Amino acid sequence: MATVYATDRDGAGHTIDAAPGATLMEVLRDAGLPVEAICGGQAICSTCHIYVDDAWAGKLDPRSDTEQVMCEDSGYFQENSRLACQVDFDESLDGIQLTLAPEY
Repeated sequence: MATVYATDRDGAGHTIDAAPGATLMEVLRDAGLPVEAICGGQAICSTCHIYVDDAWAGKLDPRSDTEQVMCEDSGYFQENSRLACQVDFDESLDGIQLTLAPEY
């Protein structure tokens, strides 16, 4: 098990223990956070947009061109923007801190 520390859109903190092997989108959604993910993880809707804490952003693989465009087009782009469906959750992300972006 590994832990995700997530802040929802209301500012409430959530500690989520999850098994590696899913995407962050799946981890957040399975924990009951309001991650719509209407495209089912295909990186074409931005409804799983998150902000990764700066201390963790550099530990992730770079955004793909498609993910970059979708984050920028969301209207809430920040340098630490990611689509949760494009981040594979594994043991190296144990303790990651993130915040749900405003709804798109």
